[in-house]
Amino acid sequence: MASVQTTAGGMPVIILREGTKENKGKEAMKNNVTAAKLISEIVKSSLGPRGMDKMLVDTLGDVTITNDGATILKEIDVQHPAAKMMVEVAKSVDNEVGDGTTSSVVFAGALLEKAEDLINKNVHPSVIVDGYNAASEQALKILNKIAIKVDVNDKELLSKIVKTSMYSKLVSDDSPVLSDIVVNATKQIAEVHEKTRNLKVDLDNIKVEKKAGGSMGDTKLIKGIVLDKEVVHSGMPKRIEKAKIALINSPLEIEKTEMSAEIRISDPQQMQMFLEEENKMLKSMVEKIKSAGANVVLCQKGIDDIAQHYLSKEGLLAVRRVKESDMFKLSKATGARLVNNLDDLGSADLGIADLVEERKVETDKWVFIEGCKNPKAVTILIRGGSQRVVDEADRSIHDSLMVMKDVLEKPAIVAGGGSPEAHLANELRQWSNTLEGRSQLAVLKYAEALDTIPITLAENAGMDPIDTMAELRAKQTKGNKWIGVNVRSANIADMYKQNILEPVAIKEQIIKSATEAACMILRIDDVISASKSKMPAGPPGGMGGMGGMGGMGGMGGMGGMPGMDME
Repeated sequence: MASVQTTAGGMPVIILREGTKENKGKEAMKNNVTAAKLISEIVKSSLGPRGMDKMLVDTLGDVTITNDGATILKEIDVQHPAAKMMVEVAKSVDNEVGDGTTSSVVFAGALLEKAEDLINKNVHPSVIVDGYNAASEQALKILNKIAIKVDVNDKELLSKIVKTSMYSKLVSDDSPVLSDIVVNATKQIAEVHEKTRNLKVDLDNIKVEKKAGGSMGDTKLIKGIVLDKEVVHSGMPKRIEKAKIALINSPLEIEKTEMSAEIRISDPQQMQMFLEEENKMLKSMVEKIKSAGANVVLCQKGIDDIAQHYLSKEGLLAVRRVKESDMFKLSKATGARLVNNLDDLGSADLGIADLVEERKVETDKWVFIEGCKNPKAVTILIRGGSQRVVDEADRSIHDSLMVMKDVLEKPAIVAGGGSPEAHLANELRQWSNTLEGRSQLAVLKYAEALDTIPITLAENAGMDPIDTMAELRAKQTKGNKWIGVNVRSANIADMYKQNILEPVAIKEQIIKSATEAACMILRIDDVISASKSKMPAGPPGGMGGMGGMGGMGGMGGMGGMPGMDME
């Protein structure tokens, strides 16, 4: 329908284009809130250690099995604009802190659901938004007050935090092994900031390679880099100990001329000399590498067949067409300098590793560069029973690495199991008594929305949500702020004693992202959706005009006839 406005004379004035739809006021808001709530419902059942997985099949028939909130929402094709905003919440939390994506979407959905109750009681959305913003500020203050400082050198404690992030994943049974790998990898690449003396973690320095085969327990941390390439020549050694590595950025080939040049040869001997000269140039390249003391060559570009022959004759191990990102990681791992010009290559530019070896992983041959002294780039090689398992393990390890990064950069934690949310809800209820006016109602609703996290955890564990919340609130009121839902044994317990620990940075991001998304959706009171433009009419007499004929099946030549539904 076009939007029509009637003037005093009774003449209709068309403001919006034909076919544009408009939803106003409560109807628009209800529409948006319902769409956002539906997104929240999709991921709700996958929250916590007892959460279920989702199987997502795309248009090509590719299957993804996951319970990672961000992945679920990334894979499904969401059409509704308000629902897309909820997907953005999951994406931003995933990019910022890595974990807590499901919680943030469930919390945002709960905030909107509670706001709907107030809107139905004629509380203005702006009042709710103000109340929600005030509540989130207060919640963040309380959260930082109850946070426990962490010693970043306490590996046992760090391992407990990583295990917590793995409990809700497919890899939970292997969490003792995997958590040590994640802690060691992140600690290895963490660097101290010169001015602030805080730790900085760049996860790009951890290369995660995955290969189906073996089991999850075969996952390894390699103090070096794994390249999914093979040694270029069959005559080269496949294993070199005490490797001295040259990282070369230029091709070991004779460069072809840019212009279409021609060489006139009048004598067959000249032809032979020309070919020999090429060989000499390639041989001198190999001799430069050899004289620098290198016994391993990793080249970002190509290596000529003749150069391969000379390299293998000298007993060097070479790999070609290594990715640029891998070259940077190799430089950080081995201490080698990336060389663009072979004339600059000297012994000081070489990197060191205990072992460079080609190994067969499943059906592929990969080159392992390991045993680097103090590598600032490492590799985690994930193994698992099938491709689906390996993919999900990769997503879980990404979340765990992000959790470690969060803790090392902001060393403060809280207990898990919904205990901080329940504590914040209790504190906000008391704080709301100090407020006046209708914003007090919004703060109370915010507290109720926070309770959704422990309620959902309980529901997913098959516990009775009403009994659980009654017991949880009673125990929380007595002053133990770490009482939460112990999903594994289906009871209420002290989550700190259960070693369920989470970084404060994640909880902060959940509160901020969910509140902002909910407030943005609540501010919308008018949705104007434009119509899809129709095909332009073709020239008279041509067949192309059929697209522009409003529902008539006549010939294309009638495209210009009056009385038709033409744009």
